[in-house]
Amino acid sequence: MSQTFEFYDARAREAAAEADQATLDNVRDRNLRAAKTWRGLADQARRVLAERNKAEQERVDRRKAEAEEAEEAEVNGAE
Repeated sequence: MSQTFEFYDARAREAAAEADQATLDNVRDRNLRAAKTWRGLADQARRVLAERNKAEQERVDRRKAEAEEAEEAEVNGAE
């Protein structure tokens, strides 16, 4: 199951908030490490989504260009 940027971002914010409220150093450190990890996952999820969107747009553009070429070839072949 793939998680979304929003999920990871929420976990990062929660861990950071818990770190701010922690009174024990080891608890604060644990939450800061967790926040850093969640933030990394959020950033990765955002990059993956951007790459997927880019690839999809490239596929759409390629299909459109192929359709235009086919239409042009049909028009030129009919002449």
